[in-house]
Amino acid sequence: MPAMSRSLLLAGATLCALVLGGCTAPTPEPAPPTNGSTSPAEARLRDAAPAGLVIGAAVAGGGHHVSAGYPDPFPNDQAYRELLAGEFSSLTPENQLKWEFVHPARDEYRFGPADDIVSFAEEHGQAVRGHALLWHSQNPAWLADGEFSDEELRAILHEHITTVVGRYAGRIAQWDVANEIFGDDGAPRSENLWIARLGIGIVGDAFRWAHEADPAAVLFLNDYGIESRGPKADAYLSLAQQLLADGVPLGGLGVQGHLSMSYPQPSAVAENLARFAELGLAIAVTEADVRMPLDGAPTPTQLAQQSQWFADLVEACRATGRCTSFTVWGVGDHYSWVPSVFPDEGAATPWWEDFSRKPAYDGLFEALNR
Repeated sequence: MPAMSRSLLLAGATLCALVLGGCTAPTPEPAPPTNGSTSPAEARLRDAAPAGLVIGAAVAGGGHHVSAGYPDPFPNDQAYRELLAGEFSSLTPENQLKWEFVHPARDEYRFGPADDIVSFAEEHGQAVRGHALLWHSQNPAWLADGEFSDEELRAILHEHITTVVGRYAGRIAQWDVANEIFGDDGAPRSENLWIARLGIGIVGDAFRWAHEADPAAVLFLNDYGIESRGPKADAYLSLAQQLLADGVPLGGLGVQGHLSMSYPQPSAVAENLARFAELGLAIAVTEADVRMPLDGAPTPTQLAQQSQWFADLVEACRATGRCTSFTVWGVGDHYSWVPSVFPDEGAATPWWEDFSRKPAYDGLFEALNR
């Protein structure tokens, strides 16, 4: 491709990422629906989504949560890449921007895999979500076991956020700045080294540093188990109110949407999310999947329930009037994180291992298209 044409393509893709809507690009045709799906063969989730709402997927890789015997899918599985390109208007690196992968030594950054995802997204007219900057998990040993003073720890976080967000300024449209900082009881997680050592005020600083590195990016709080009202969701509401009152550039709330049929379906989700939308925050479902207990193949009842739960999440997000992004956490059950963490559960994504569509795909498509 001539240099000028490529420059124009990348500029258009960057604009698409910033406005988070209307992303289109020539892409491969998706595979015909089989194994229970009724969606038309030409259906694509990105085309069903209304203006202003991107539909995304986590890009598996980085050495985590891929079933035994499978290589990292993004660089190695062409069918997977074609499905990502065809179905979605947004991508999230699943592991490639987490601390232990992107910052493996104090003086070393490993950007290549994330660079490849961002470039792929730009080539296909897709936005990108960044995940995650301040988290208690998947930190490298040099950080978790290091003997740093409070001042050194603060400087390390500042340098990491500035370096990582700054590298993708204008190219990553949303960032999960603070991820999973509260426990189910609504108290700050004691295992979060940043908060344990530096206090809850470090969250506001992280947002300020990310904003300085890329003023155009929309910055999110993000967690699981906050779909319904409860101590954790209430803690986030209080924190969001305080951050906004302090002038912190908080832009959105990310609700992960990791659901399990081993527990009741979250209730009154739209009403809970409306509390955050009323603060002027964007609302995103950031990591949606619906896992199920398995003793053999999923049953038709389980597949129907999964389809309904995906649809209900879409509808609850859209009901806020401020839903800008909906991301499924995995494409193909063999590339899902679920079996490695919940060995007795699985089948959590809207696609079978051969990338044919489940009924859950229909639930998503119809809820987006209403």
